[in-house]
Amino acid sequence: MKSSTFREMRRSKQVLSQETAEKILREGEFGILALSGDDGYNYAVPINYAVEGNKIYFHSAKTGHKLDAIKNNDKVSFCVVDRHEVVAEEFTTYFTSAIAFGRIKIVEDDNDPDKLRGLELLADKYSSTASPARREKELSRLSALVVPVMTIEHLTGKAARELFKRGDFS
Repeated sequence: MKSSTFREMRRSKQVLSQETAEKILREGEFGILALSGDDGYNYAVPINYAVEGNKIYFHSAKTGHKLDAIKNNDKVSFCVVDRHEVVAEEFTTYFTSAIAFGRIKIVEDDNDPDKLRGLELLADKYSSTASPARREKELSRLSALVVPVMTIEHLTGKAARELFKRGDFS
């Protein structure tokens, strides 16, 4: 998932392994999707997601700022913070995070396998204890929404240098 198109991290001693960055991405609770918004303003939105392979699946209403931004520019980034500990006496935070860069498309067609797969993955992640009947009811509302799907082109992870010093970043 690396490309020469993307910058190397300035603080190279804080770069996490690809495996650790992938783990943070897979296991995060939510992330921030960054888009090119209206009038040149960036638009970053907290959002639930699910990952499979090199794809990140989201869900969305059929209209709104997020979809307008995607339609105007399909290049996006997505950030997940796995760990965040404020250490006031050191004037810092101990953190681990991952950022994915890639392109996103809006899947509207109910017959596109990415749409149902994305919703199934989201249901698995966020509603794993729902009854089969409730799950089926929710998934039957397929046509009421769209599924933005991001294809990852580059993924990087970073940890606070203090965590690297003590080997506590995985």
